[in-house]
Amino acid sequence: MSRRDFLRASGAVGASAALPKSVIAQSTEQKVFRFAFLIAETGFDPAQISDLYSRTIARNIFDALLAYDYLARPAKLKPNVTVAMPEVSGDFRTYTCQIKPNIFFADDPAFKGSKRELVAEDFVYSFKRHFDPRWKSPSYAFLEIAGIVGADSLRSAALKTGRFDYDRSIEGLRALDRYTFQLMLAKPDPRFIYQFADGAIFGAVAREVVDTYGDQMMGHPVGTGPYRLIDWRRSSRIVLERNPTYRDDYYDAEPAVDDARSQRILARMKGRKLPLIDRVEVYIIDESQPRWLAFLNAEHDMLEAIPPEFIRIAIPQNRVAPNLAKRGIEMDRVALPEIVFSYFNMDDPIVGGFAPERVALRRAISLAYNQNLEINLIRKGQMVPGSSPVGPQTFGYDAAFLTSAATYDVARAKALLDTYGYMDSNGDGWREQPDGSPLLIEYATQADSLSKQYNELWKKCMDDVGIRIQFSYGKWPEQLKSSRAGKLMMWGLSWGATVPDCETFLDMGYSRLKGNANRARFEMREYDKLHEHQRALPDGDERLAVIHEMKRYFAAYMPYKLHGHRFRTDLTHPWLIGYRRHPFTRDFFKYVDIDTSLQPIRRG
Repeated sequence: MSRRDFLRASGAVGASAALPKSVIAQSTEQKVFRFAFLIAETGFDPAQISDLYSRTIARNIFDALLAYDYLARPAKLKPNVTVAMPEVSGDFRTYTCQIKPNIFFADDPAFKGSKRELVAEDFVYSFKRHFDPRWKSPSYAFLEIAGIVGADSLRSAALKTGRFDYDRSIEGLRALDRYTFQLMLAKPDPRFIYQFADGAIFGAVAREVVDTYGDQMMGHPVGTGPYRLIDWRRSSRIVLERNPTYRDDYYDAEPAVDDARSQRILARMKGRKLPLIDRVEVYIIDESQPRWLAFLNAEHDMLEAIPPEFIRIAIPQNRVAPNLAKRGIEMDRVALPEIVFSYFNMDDPIVGGFAPERVALRRAISLAYNQNLEINLIRKGQMVPGSSPVGPQTFGYDAAFLTSAATYDVARAKALLDTYGYMDSNGDGWREQPDGSPLLIEYATQADSLSKQYNELWKKCMDDVGIRIQFSYGKWPEQLKSSRAGKLMMWGLSWGATVPDCETFLDMGYSRLKGNANRARFEMREYDKLHEHQRALPDGDERLAVIHEMKRYFAAYMPYKLHGHRFRTDLTHPWLIGYRRHPFTRDFFKYVDIDTSLQPIRRG
């Protein structure tokens, strides 16, 4: 797509730093919220979702049992469709939830004109779907590890017969009565309760909807949440509108006493019926400039994640630039609970394996990569180096934990390569493998302008130590598919926690999650034992000691080059009311409001 097409798609043609003359005051009372994703979605079926952007949409369509308090920091769970918090057994194996009556799914032809109430059996069915081989659920591996009693027997039978028996009762997923849902685990898991707050994955799906749409479920999400999908132009535009059957839900929160901004939001919003806006339009714009211009041109109400190349223009010294502040533009900045990394495929014959020379190669590549340049030049200071995969705002994060994983040292990199036989044996200027065969690193990437900057940095750093590198280009969804299948040698991604605990980061080395959280396909029995041990422990010093030991495996064997932990800064126009980025959920659409007396629109 040409630059002009991008600008037209985002409504940003003719943008300038000042509000354009072509923009006039909003004349309609309908409240419309517009912003952009920088990466395309894949679809909205909870059993099949694997990416952040699809999850953002789905979380605003499907109801989870629990929710996060939108303004509370640190993160705090509260009831959502349940009467109260779940009843948890003393051994952390049984979770019992009482669902509120009179909650209804959005109207859909699948219900044949009848109002469809949410009941406990809907959660039983929705959890079972992740075990059905038909859906190839990315969340199955996690649930298999969690060990829901009896669920894998259903899956095993389905693999033999080709039919998943949803009507067969199992001990681990039961509706005790119309409104009481119970889940039982084979092993203790003190933190499983966090999964009940993820509507995008474990939200309630009605069986009639799946029976009606079948393999087209990714495009037919029907939930009990505040919004419903009314238009989807794949990789271009997603439109949601207020769900007219949404239950009585009123704004309430418990922000910290010293959080002045959140306290102001609560004072303005408390007691108001949710959702507050009528329509949400999300555009897919992968190039930075059109997204930036669409925001400046007031065609978008929010800029989610300021593109790195505009950081110093928008927020010099991490404050809103004076020209933007005059327009009432505000920033919301948060340390993300995530790690940015490049992974090495441990099954690859060149960069993988545990032979000393392969470990040395990965460590040398890590030492040769200058993440300081990435942080300062490309990311404009919006990231800090990471010595372990564990991200901020999660249990187990320790800013003082340091290893060589975050070190840049070209001399040490060269010494490692020399010591383990990676020499330029034919005099062509490039190192060969110890057996004399060519050494060529292939890094998967995308074709956008930001990816090209990272590629140039990788090329420079590898040139400095005599390693030849080439880049394999592809669309992000296709690269993701190849990554899960173990077909890429190296690729750069980020991995974030959706709960305030570090286990999702520790999963990056767990062998049972190869191809999923474990992109590197790392497999070591000793690490797996530590993973399983910490999983059963309650939070405390004993668990922290195990976590710190696990972190050292990442530094010792280097399945990942850890780049760092990012800050995310969003910008909002003054007519978008009440926005705060929550570190663990993106179901924020219902909590924000539009002041239509201030919101501009374009003529025509």
